[in-house]
Amino acid sequence: MREEAGCALGRIEDLLRQVYWKSGRSGFVIGVSGGIDSAVSATMCCRAVGPGRVLGLILPTRVTDPSDVADAEEVCRGLSMEYRTICIEPVLSAYRAMPGFQDDRVLVGNLVARSRMAALYYHANREGMLVCGTSNRTEFMIGYCTKWGDNAADVQPILHLYKTEVYELAETMETIPDRVLRKAPTAGLWNGQSDEGEIGLSYAEIDSALRSLEKNGWTSQNPLEERVLAMVRASEHKRFPAPSLL
Repeated sequence: MREEAGCALGRIEDLLRQVYWKSGRSGFVIGVSGGIDSAVSATMCCRAVGPGRVLGLILPTRVTDPSDVADAEEVCRGLSMEYRTICIEPVLSAYRAMPGFQDDRVLVGNLVARSRMAALYYHANREGMLVCGTSNRTEFMIGYCTKWGDNAADVQPILHLYKTEVYELAETMETIPDRVLRKAPTAGLWNGQSDEGEIGLSYAEIDSALRSLEKNGWTSQNPLEERVLAMVRASEHKRFPAPSLL
């Protein structure tokens, strides 16, 4: 596994390095949440171009668990990268002042994801950097992401990895705190939110179903695969460019 992980990490490093060299930009900006995906992506950025060329943004709201902020800051310190913690609650308050605003947790969750990405691109523009995404293949395939929110980026270093594979790589990274490795995945969009609880399936189940579906030409073999396939089909619009006559 260590040898396979080394090869996988090397390919990701090469991708990031090539994107950086070709862009003429000064480095990467990355949102760091305290979760496993951003920890692995930040680690790869630092390995590829050096921590001095990576800026981490920690963007909590009023419902963000303080322990997630602490974990994100620990990840950044462990990598010796610069980071800034900026509460985006004032931005969300401005949205709440809009006529007809509905305080629905899904609608607000999408606003949170898009507001965070807007902040990342603002800093990227200001600092002459690129935005590094943190999306994994599992969530991308089933549409567990916000269009123009967490799935927007200039480079996506772990988009080819299933969530279970992200964990396998993270296990080989000494800079990732054990607490980050063991915590339940969450987007932190509302109190008590967890990824697997919201999706209704474990990542192990989803990854197993996706692998089987790909192997069998996207034909389901059982109820679990049919359920996952329905998610894949319903979220196609998140994975392809907007239709046009261009």
